[in-house]
Amino acid sequence: MSTQTEPKTLKKKKFKIGMPDAYVLLFMVALVCAIATYFVPAGEFKRVVKGSITTAVPGSYHSVAHSPVGFIEFFTSIEAGMIDAASIIFLILFTGGTIAILEKTGSINGLIHNVISKFRTRQLLFICVVGALFSILGTTGIVVNSVIGFIPIGIIVARSLKWDAIVGAAVVYLGAYAGFNATILSPTPLGISQKIAQLPLFSGIGLRLAIYICFLLATIFYIYRYVRKLKKSDDASILGQDWFPSKALLSEEENDQGSVAFTIRHKLILSLTGLSLVGFLAGALWLKWSDPQMAGTFIFIAIAAGLIGGLKSNDIARTFLSGCQRLVYGALIVGMARCISIILQNGKLLDTIVNALANLLHGHSALFGAVGMYISSALLHFLISSGSGESVVFIPILAPLSDLMHITRQVAVEAVMLGEGVVNCINPTSGVLMGVLAASGIPYVKWVRFMAPLALIWFVIGLVFICIGVMIHWGPY
Repeated sequence: MSTQTEPKTLKKKKFKIGMPDAYVLLFMVALVCAIATYFVPAGEFKRVVKGSITTAVPGSYHSVAHSPVGFIEFFTSIEAGMIDAASIIFLILFTGGTIAILEKTGSINGLIHNVISKFRTRQLLFICVVGALFSILGTTGIVVNSVIGFIPIGIIVARSLKWDAIVGAAVVYLGAYAGFNATILSPTPLGISQKIAQLPLFSGIGLRLAIYICFLLATIFYIYRYVRKLKKSDDASILGQDWFPSKALLSEEENDQGSVAFTIRHKLILSLTGLSLVGFLAGALWLKWSDPQMAGTFIFIAIAAGLIGGLKSNDIARTFLSGCQRLVYGALIVGMARCISIILQNGKLLDTIVNALANLLHGHSALFGAVGMYISSALLHFLISSGSGESVVFIPILAPLSDLMHITRQVAVEAVMLGEGVVNCINPTSGVLMGVLAASGIPYVKWVRFMAPLALIWFVIGLVFICIGVMIHWGPY
C-alpha cells in the first residue's frame, strides 16, 4: 500500500520559485545598470552654478568617453549608497530604538486601549483627519523623509482598530505623499523647479490647489474602501493571515485582552513625545530642520521617556539598541536603493537618459509634448529618486523645449512634479518608501499590489490636469 501512495504524494508537489528578497532585487538592478555602463553611450551636459543650485545647460549635451563601473567600484558603490543615505538610515534605526523604550514603559499598551475606546466607531473620521493633517505637512514640505518616524504610530493605531499594517502605514505615508506629490508650497522640489524655470515662486497655486484636493480625496476614499473590505472579511488583507509582519515595533502580547491601565506617567510620556514631535515640525517649518534633527528628536524622546518611565540608564541603553537591531534589515536597504543612482552617475549614463527623453519630445504638438514630459519624468524618477535631483537635471532641458513647443513653463514644471509624484510610492529606489516598509514590515511586492491601483488613479488625475493646463495656457508663462 505504501508503494502505491508515494507516487500520488510526489505528484502533488509542485516546483515553486520563491520571490527574491528585496536586497536581491535591488542588487540585480544595480548589476544591470553597472553592465550598461560598458555598452550605453556616455555623455554629459555642461553645468552652471547659480547660487546654491547647479543646473544643466540646454543644448550642451556631448558624448564623453565611457566610464564603466568596474568590479571593485560596483561593490564600493553599495557603501557609497549607505553613506549617501546615512541620515535616513539612522532615522529608521533610532525610530525603532525609541518605540522599543515607549513600549517598555507600558505607555504604548495604554495608548492602544485608549484609542480603541475613542475611535472604534469613528474610523472614517480618523482616516480623514489624520490623512488631511499629514497631507498639509507634506504639501508644504515640512514632513517628507521624516514621515518614516511617524509610521510606528500608524501601526499601533491600526492594530487597535483591527486594521492591518498596510492601513496603518498608508494613513500616515500616503496622507503625507498625497500632499507632497501634489505640492503647493514645498521649497523642494517645487520651489527649486520654478526658480530654474524662471517662474515666480509658488505661482499657479490655484490649479495646484485643485490637484492637491483631488489627490487627497482619492487617497482617503481608496484607503477607506480597503478598510471596509477588511471589516467584511478576514481574508481581504493583502498581507494574508499575518496582518502585522514586523514584530519590531509591536508588543508580542495580545493588546485587546484584559484591562490595561493608562496612568498619569503613561500620559506624561506620551505628552512629552507629542510635544517633541510638534517641536520638530515647528523647527522644520521655521528653522529648516530635516533628517538629522528628526533623529536627534527621537534620541531625546527615548532618554526622557525612559527616565520618566522609571527605567535605569543601562535598561534605557539596552532597550534602545535592541529596538535599533530589529530595524537593521530595513534601514540598510535604503542605502542599497541609493547605490543605483550612484552607479548611473559614476557611469555617466544619467545625462544620456535625460537627453534621449528630451529628443523624443522635440517637434510634437503641445498636448503630446506635455503628456510626454509627464510620462518621461515618471520614468526618469525610477533612476533619480530625489525630486530635487531630477529637477536640476531635467527642468533646464524642458524649460526651453516647452517654449519651442508652445507649452507654458508652468505646465512643464507641473508635468515634472506630477511625474515624480505618481511613482514616488511604488519606486523601489526610493529610500523613503523602503524605510516605510522597513518600519511596518510590509513586503515590497505586497505593498505594490495595494498601491498600484491608487498610483494609477493619481496618474489619471495628473494626466487630466496636465491637459487642462495646456488648454488654458496655464501661466503666468
